[in-house]
Amino acid sequence: MGGHEERDAARQRFDVADAVPLLLDPHGMVSGWTVRAERLLGHRASEAVGRKFAELLVPEDAERVPDLVERCRSDGDWAGLMTARHRDGRPVPVMVRITPAVEPRGRSSLLVLLSELAGAAGWDMSRGVLEQMVAGSSIGIAVVDTDLRYVWSNAALEQFGGGPPPRRLGLRFADVQPGLDAAAVETQMRYVLDTGRQVVGYEHVGRARSAPLRETAHMMSFTRLDDERGRPMGVYYTVVDVTERHRARQRLALLDRAGERIGRTLDVMVTAQELADVAVPGLADFVVVDLLETVLRGAELRPGPLTDSDRVVLLRAGHRSLYEDLPRRAVESGAVVTYLAGSPPVRCLTTGRAWRQELDPLAEEWAVTGPGDRGSTFLELGLQSVMIVPVRARGTTLGITTFFRRRRENPFDQDDLSLAEDVVSRAAVCVDNARRYTRERDAALVLQRSLLPRRLPELDAVEVSACYRPADELTGLGGDWYDLIPLSGARVALVVGEVPGHGIDAAAAMGRLRTAVRTLAAIDLPPEEVLAHLDDLVGRSARDEGDGRQSRDDAGQSVGAGCLYVVYDPVDGRCAMAAAGHPAPAVVAPDGTVTFVELPQGPALGVGGPPFEAVELTLAEGSTLALHTDGLLGAGGMSPAGADRELLRRALEGAGPALEPSCRAVVDMLVPARPYDDVALLMARTRRLDPAQVAVKDLPVEPSVVAEARRAATRQLAHWGLEELVFTTELIVSELVTNAIRHAAGPVRLRLVRERALVCEVFDGGASAPHLRHPRATDEGGRGLLLVSQLAQRWGTRFVPEGKIIWAEQSLTAPPP
Repeated sequence: MGGHEERDAARQRFDVADAVPLLLDPHGMVSGWTVRAERLLGHRASEAVGRKFAELLVPEDAERVPDLVERCRSDGDWAGLMTARHRDGRPVPVMVRITPAVEPRGRSSLLVLLSELAGAAGWDMSRGVLEQMVAGSSIGIAVVDTDLRYVWSNAALEQFGGGPPPRRLGLRFADVQPGLDAAAVETQMRYVLDTGRQVVGYEHVGRARSAPLRETAHMMSFTRLDDERGRPMGVYYTVVDVTERHRARQRLALLDRAGERIGRTLDVMVTAQELADVAVPGLADFVVVDLLETVLRGAELRPGPLTDSDRVVLLRAGHRSLYEDLPRRAVESGAVVTYLAGSPPVRCLTTGRAWRQELDPLAEEWAVTGPGDRGSTFLELGLQSVMIVPVRARGTTLGITTFFRRRRENPFDQDDLSLAEDVVSRAAVCVDNARRYTRERDAALVLQRSLLPRRLPELDAVEVSACYRPADELTGLGGDWYDLIPLSGARVALVVGEVPGHGIDAAAAMGRLRTAVRTLAAIDLPPEEVLAHLDDLVGRSARDEGDGRQSRDDAGQSVGAGCLYVVYDPVDGRCAMAAAGHPAPAVVAPDGTVTFVELPQGPALGVGGPPFEAVELTLAEGSTLALHTDGLLGAGGMSPAGADRELLRRALEGAGPALEPSCRAVVDMLVPARPYDDVALLMARTRRLDPAQVAVKDLPVEPSVVAEARRAATRQLAHWGLEELVFTTELIVSELVTNAIRHAAGPVRLRLVRERALVCEVFDGGASAPHLRHPRATDEGGRGLLLVSQLAQRWGTRFVPEGKIIWAEQSLTAPPP
């Protein structure tokens, strides 16, 4: 121990009653001797007086006496442990206390009190015994001087590298441990030398040059050594190998990283790559993850391990290497990987059990590269050790993960295999979750694609663009929808609607409503009547399904839905619309001015209320209708309606002339990337048919007019250059006009419209709808509409305030029948 600590301990244990007194002069010479001193040390007074006190001590302690005498003369008393030498030569352990004293004649002297410690516990151990204890310790111990050069070390330090103790003398840490971070260790030593503070538990991790591929960890403690005057003599330090504890911490850290980094997405390929990234370099030098092709497709798998008869297609899902030259031939992610029959990867895949082995250097790699190609040997690849762990989750085999090492000094052991199995098992659950999500999402997207129009039809009436953004970003499903429905007479129906809620239930309810709207549109009802029928349908279905309770399952999901139904006629630019619990559309005029239609708001579908009202307006050619769901407006209507409309107005005014980018820009401007509600926006730029594309002829109500109608139709088709349709058109016009004259009352009007199809319309003032008959062979009539249905692409009837219109349509692109 240091001088101050030694003095304090000696003072606490010194018993004055048992002490042997003697006097020293100021020069350290014995001037007074007692009988008790003679009994203790064997010297008579005549032999002791006049001798130096140092001559009565062993050489190691004799060297300390001059400094102690000088210190006591100036600083006061001192107490400590020493070893005296008996007259017969044997050592006598004593506790010494030196105190300044004044003799009667006024001369100064030193009073020395000696207390024998022969029976004290621990003091009987000599320096040799203590050196044996330190030298035989399993803990590495060394002492360096103030220049940080070795002056002593025990044999145990040799196990940490650097050679035996004699070889270390005079060298520094960097000389005996090249490759380790000597600067960091010597920084700790200098800190202890400068401050005197002990450093305990300093962990040093590195790779020695003698074993550069094996990482070791040592726990070191440093203590300063001082002389009697408190001056630093050097540093005493101990070393303990804590590599196993360090590796255990690394394993736990690797598992933590696996939990944090694997499975951050629901993408099978990304998850597999995350597994490879986590394992390199913490566990292996080279890792490949190969999954079954069905896993990447999200298909259902058979539980349990695979059998030899199963057709197995493996795809490379992830890989990571610590070295640029490994692998020699890179397999791209998603590419097919083929292994030799009976090879360890195939066995692990079929048995579902992990495998660990040191590789035969001359064996060829297991992957089949191609016909006629010689595979590299493991010696050429430099691979020494391998582990193969099946990727299994919920009793199902998903693939395999292969771990390789190039380190001959550090092959995989059982602890590494256990760690690899833990990491892969965690990743397997994430891979299976991603597979299941892929399967469910693909099914949901198929449903969504079947419910929303895959592409909007190209029509002469309008140019359209739509943007849809669901709130449920995982499934991509929502309850909002839009539609563009061609109607008779070149007209078009624009529809936007929304169902409460999100996800697959809302999407299914939306699909039912969209189908119902299309069915009602096919019978050419006015907008308010379409909504009235739709309202009855939703209410009746909710009552049937929920016994009057508005449940949120199946048909009940549609209760409270909103819908906006718009009909535009490109012949005269008239536009009729009605709304059921839905925002009114905005109209962008050709000059860019934005207005909102003053549309009476009807009740939401299925909740009951006043009848629906429609408004009619005439749009200038080039006007743009913006139909949207309420998710487009900020905060879902929680902010003032005027503020929402003002934001929409600015977005529409700032949109460019191109319709499709403008549609996306409006949604991006008003809707966050992850909206709180589903959003649908349908923008339609109106067009007008050229007057030359429409021909109208009023006909008197008499049978002879049928021939005139045929001639008028023939002349108009010749003018349009549609001579190939003359024959079928004459038959259609003849039957429609004949039917109107025979069964209706009031004026008759023939109208021909040429756009993407040729439309023949016959108006009459009757209110009864014609129906298709299937006459018997003996019947003389009743074949008119049957003939029309065979000649036309489609036909039908629509009612107008003055009567009805029977129409038939022939394609201008398909060959005539």
